Amino acid sequence: MDPRPVDTPTSHTVEPTPLYEYDPDFSNGKWFPTWKPFQGDLDQHPVAINEYLPAGKSIMLGVQHTFAMFGATVLAPLLMGFDVNLAILMSGICTILFFLMTGGRMPSYLGSSFAFIGPVIAATAYAGSGPNTNLNVALGAIMVCGILYALVGLLVMKIGTNWIEKLMPPVVTGAIVMIIGLNLAPVTVQGVSANQFDAWMATLTVVLISSVAIFTRGMLRRLLLLVGLILSYVIYYLVTNVMGFGTPIDFSGVQQAAWFGIPTTHKPEFSLNAIILIAPIAFILIAENLGHFKAVEGMTKSHVTPYIGRGFLADGLATTFSAGFGGTGVTTYAENIGVMAVTKVYSTTIFVMAGIVAIFLGLSPKFGAIIQSIPPALLGGASIVVFGLIAVAGVKIWIDNKIDFSKNSNLIIAAVTVIMGAGNFSLHLGGFDLGGIGTATLAAIVLNALFNREIANKRPA
Repeated sequence: MDPRPVDTPTSHTVEPTPLYEYDPDFSNGKWFPTWKPFQGDLDQHPVAINEYLPAGKSIMLGVQHTFAMFGATVLAPLLMGFDVNLAILMSGICTILFFLMTGGRMPSYLGSSFAFIGPVIAATAYAGSGPNTNLNVALGAIMVCGILYALVGLLVMKIGTNWIEKLMPPVVTGAIVMIIGLNLAPVTVQGVSANQFDAWMATLTVVLISSVAIFTRGMLRRLLLLVGLILSYVIYYLVTNVMGFGTPIDFSGVQQAAWFGIPTTHKPEFSLNAIILIAPIAFILIAENLGHFKAVEGMTKSHVTPYIGRGFLADGLATTFSAGFGGTGVTTYAENIGVMAVTKVYSTTIFVMAGIVAIFLGLSPKFGAIIQSIPPALLGGASIVVFGLIAVAGVKIWIDNKIDFSKNSNLIIAAVTVIMGAGNFSLHLGGFDLGGIGTATLAAIVLNALFNREIANKRPA
């Protein structure tokens, strides 16, 4: 998404253009990069990973990231019988932990992972509504899953990431980034198509967000999702609560909720049966997050691959930490990658702000109830924009790296991966489900290894 040109001769020798070609301090040999204030024009230049904006702008952008993650981070614990406010609180804490453990070099938000839903329901025999009475055994298994994931991160940090570069050249990366957006599209569209009123309100949200993106400038443009959602919320309120159309916004939960309250924590229990069901999810998270990290690399033009091991380690330990107190397993969020794609603000300090906002929301049932009052149609409209931008970011990776689709190998890798991911084609290994994104990611890697051997062998070792 960086407007600066990439002058590259061939598709199979291209590496992402790192920001530290323009900023040598990004690769300074230290745990954290050398931070510097952003001094460019917000309308013309992206904000780099190691740049920061003034506090006021950073807070507003952080709030926008909190809005982006909120729907999924709330939905996942509801489906598993976890405490929603605790999940929000843990997502904020874990995002800040991720920032610290990756050295602020990988912009990501950690929210509740959907990969755990099926295995947790199976391990706890959850009935589907209310608190999960067998939650403790799931928490212990999620902790083991996080530890396994963290160990893989340590291994990657030890042996390096050259093998990742060979496994995932740009043709693979672009396809994986595209399916992250396309895989989520059917659920999003179905969620806003239950009735025509919701469909029209979702469309209005898309139009408002798009209008902010196109017709405004500066900081207002960067807050397109937040501003678009606020405008659509106000219009929805007027149409439903005032004029009497559709389903009105229910503010009873807001009135009843306390301003401050510490969520109830839970003590994990370790059951072998639950561990067998849930621990293998670590490999799904690896596949999912590998795609997310490569998406970040493609968008930011920053060579974040050397820090993927840190990312795996941080996400694994964050998952273990969250489950240790009763929260869900966490993962990096495609929703927030989509926000970066459209705002072109990649500064990791923004995610610290988002984490702080989430912590306050988690400690305030009142604010949590306000956010939960946002109608699903409006969140669905925002998701259409976000997921669409992720899909287009995958196409841009192909364009930037001049992928040659006259080669059948590239055609097959891209075609099979995109259709598998968009159609949510899922393979089952043992007792767990790879999911559409995990299956498509695995397919892209395997097809590349089979059909692009010559290209892979020419890549730097």
